Amino acid sequence: MSGTELSRETHERLVAELEDLTTRGRIEIAHAIEAARALGDLKENGDYHAAKDAQGKMEARVRQLQAMLKTAIIVEQDAATAGIVTTGSTVSIRYEGDDDTETYLLGSIEERREGVAVISPGSPLGLALLQQHVGTTVEYEAPNGTLRVEIVSVD
Repeated sequence: MSGTELSRETHERLVAELEDLTTRGRIEIAHAIEAARALGDLKENGDYHAAKDAQGKMEARVRQLQAMLKTAIIVEQDAATAGIVTTGSTVSIRYEGDDDTETYLLGSIEERREGVAVISPGSPLGLALLQQHVGTTVEYEAPNGTLRVEIVSVD
């Protein structure tokens, strides 16, 4: 199994999130559970159940981050890959027969940035775009047939 490719910035952000969840987050949840327990009957204690639910969600995120970071591959963008679509690239494409361009980030959903949709490098479009350069037209299979897109820009 190969790891999740992440930019250095995203890797550092996820490490910081994991650290925060396993320290401050766990302490806050423990205090919330303790305060809710002090209110009495746990069967009908909404605060207690809400705190336990939040604890479960936080621990699931901790496990997800630990698994991802354990196998993460940090992808560096450099001058040699300028203009070539790689994991972590922001790529603008134009579908054949369409005048509008669409911009996507090619990478893990963890790489998401505001205002830019994410395409998985393992998706049909992601695979078609990888290692291509500006001006290239690529084809990929979509549920409704073969689609052609031109790579307009790569950042």
